[in-house]
Amino acid sequence: MRSQQLSLHDRVMSGVRYRIASCLLFAFAALSISAGQERESQATSQLGLQTSHRFTFSEAHMGTMFRIVLYAPDATTAEKASRAAFDRIAALDNTMSDYKPDSELMRLSRGAGGPPAKVSEDLFQVLAAAQELAARSGGAFDVTVGPLVRLWRRARRRHELPDADRLAQALALVGYRNLLLDPRHRTAQLLKPAMLLDLGGIAKGYAADEALSVLKRDGITSALVAAAGDIVCSRPPTGRESWRIEIAAPVASTTSADKRTRYLSLRDAAVSTSGDAEQDLDVSSRHYSHIINPATGMALPDATALPLSRPGESRPTATPSPSVCWDRSRSAVWN
Repeated sequence: MRSQQLSLHDRVMSGVRYRIASCLLFAFAALSISAGQERESQATSQLGLQTSHRFTFSEAHMGTMFRIVLYAPDATTAEKASRAAFDRIAALDNTMSDYKPDSELMRLSRGAGGPPAKVSEDLFQVLAAAQELAARSGGAFDVTVGPLVRLWRRARRRHELPDADRLAQALALVGYRNLLLDPRHRTAQLLKPAMLLDLGGIAKGYAADEALSVLKRDGITSALVAAAGDIVCSRPPTGRESWRIEIAAPVASTTSADKRTRYLSLRDAAVSTSGDAEQDLDVSSRHYSHIINPATGMALPDATALPLSRPGESRPTATPSPSVCWDRSRSAVWN
């Protein structure tokens, strides 16, 4: 069991990719699959000249829409494989959601301030990956930021900044060093009462990569899984060198150069991005993104994000998708 845990942890960490943004750099806000890359409805397999057809499936999970594009010989094969992949995503959503009160993550948070709690292998490995990222980034990535995320969600609904006293109280609960993991017993412990975990920056990427692994297990060798700004893909359809991903220009683009459509070419790889195109707050003529600085508790003003990709390996590895960025003074922020 121990060696199995280490193997999965290595899978998680080997695939981790930082979504790094700098306010000094021009960045892009959203990813989509280029329609021009997907015009063909079928491709011929090099093995046995078997014809494969393109199928697209979508389901809502983890507060966003997951989209699966795959090539299969027939509809029955495609539907069976996609169903298994979505079931895996749904299971991970039930484990890691902070919106579902009965999720494993929320049960762990309700035990904050108490003794160590046994957790599932999936949750433990994602938490372990998150803690390693937190240490590497000096706290820029911090899954204990849940109390701040809750405040800023409320602020966006009410179109007002969080109350200063509540912000200070929430900030006092944030700190990745207050999350203790025991790999030997596979337990997690939150040291302060009222701490709250939020895996929004890592769970969707992990789920997308797990879904791709399920598709490969079911014999689908050419597929792409997209979850908002997280996209993972295996090899492209026969006859193409890569999947082509369209990068939408920022909403606030002002020049013709800014508004040009860009593309990424991916094969056995992943790409991730985060920005303020869809989740933001405007108060007193100032724009606040949904990217929060865990050191101050404040949302970054005018934040954008730069999509980064990682190459694939012999098989896609687990790729949780933390959002880490630095502002002009390199203060740490989390998304």
